[in-house]
Amino acid sequence: MKHWQAELERRQQASLYRSRRVLDGPQGVNVTIDNKTYLSFCSNDYLGLANHPLVVEALQTGATRYGVGSGAAHLVTGHSTPHHLLEQELAEFTGRERALLFSTGYMANVGVISALAGRNDRIFADRLNHASLVDGALLSHAKLRRYRHSDTEQLRDWLQNDTANEPSTTLVVTDGIFSMDGDIAPLPKLNTLCTNSNAILMVDDAHGFGVLGEHGGGCCEHFSLHNDTVPVLVGTLGKALGTFGAFVAGSETLIEYLIQTARTYVYTTALPPAVAHATRTSLRLAREEPWRRDQLKQLVAYFRREAVHLPITLGDTQTPIQPLIVGDAQRAVTLAEQLKERGILIPAIRPPTVPNGSARLRITFSANHQLADVTRLLETLKELL
Repeated sequence: MKHWQAELERRQQASLYRSRRVLDGPQGVNVTIDNKTYLSFCSNDYLGLANHPLVVEALQTGATRYGVGSGAAHLVTGHSTPHHLLEQELAEFTGRERALLFSTGYMANVGVISALAGRNDRIFADRLNHASLVDGALLSHAKLRRYRHSDTEQLRDWLQNDTANEPSTTLVVTDGIFSMDGDIAPLPKLNTLCTNSNAILMVDDAHGFGVLGEHGGGCCEHFSLHNDTVPVLVGTLGKALGTFGAFVAGSETLIEYLIQTARTYVYTTALPPAVAHATRTSLRLAREEPWRRDQLKQLVAYFRREAVHLPITLGDTQTPIQPLIVGDAQRAVTLAEQLKERGILIPAIRPPTVPNGSARLRITFSANHQLADVTRLLETLKELL
């Protein structure tokens, strides 16, 4: 146990120690912590649906009708009508033949990758992929190589030259929107490379689903890519849709194969049916209320236009994830604390979540933010910087 304590002390000294905050009340633009209200720019509730009255009502109705817990894994007795209907609606929304619900996004990525690739296969993954994609690749025991971030030239060379042992499956795995940088993966180029190399493209669109595209279809709609070009699509329900869980969408064969082989699907309790019932309402709102995506675009454009007058470095992204690159971990922590003292909540993101020397404040916008909220943020940053 001594080395555990030593590691904790090391993290504290390096400004890498992380602590939890306890929110008292619902997720939203304004949150309460220790009886104080803060303007929050650190939620993934992009469309502002996590506390939408219709979604809350649907959750309550679902709990009354289906109970609180699912009681079992999907393949035992845990697969209820709301699960089945939500899978059908997600498949239709994404333009895929089938969709499969997972209890979390982490479990979806780990389960899918470890089911699709094994010891005799190879996986090429973007170096800035989410931790769940990295862990899934490691658990698969396939040969893993991580190409430079969005470097399609390096990936092309590897696909053409790395032919050792003639793998039966080659999987190219990428985030759709990268969660800490906010930039979008070059999916059209990745699709072309995969097509030419007989590789399978898997996209984790956790931060794009519901946000990008005219109808909220995510990165695939943004680039007009479909089932044949992105055969394995992962999306989460706990970000833009404001609820909980995840799904994988693809062909009939893919989904049936995952039902039989994805360990994180087979061997875990199903998502509560009431959550699935509520998510159906979230999905409907995401489709029927495009003003939420329009509001996000306006907020991001306003923030970036005004931020050019500040001595800060922003990431190159037009998505609701706007990283303010600080560099030094202690400086990032200090700036986050100063913002909190002024009633604004933004987390300091530090290694190992991001590479060394790239600590940042990860600013995220919600459709429920107003221009006045962004103005307040900009004025406070101007004061501090």
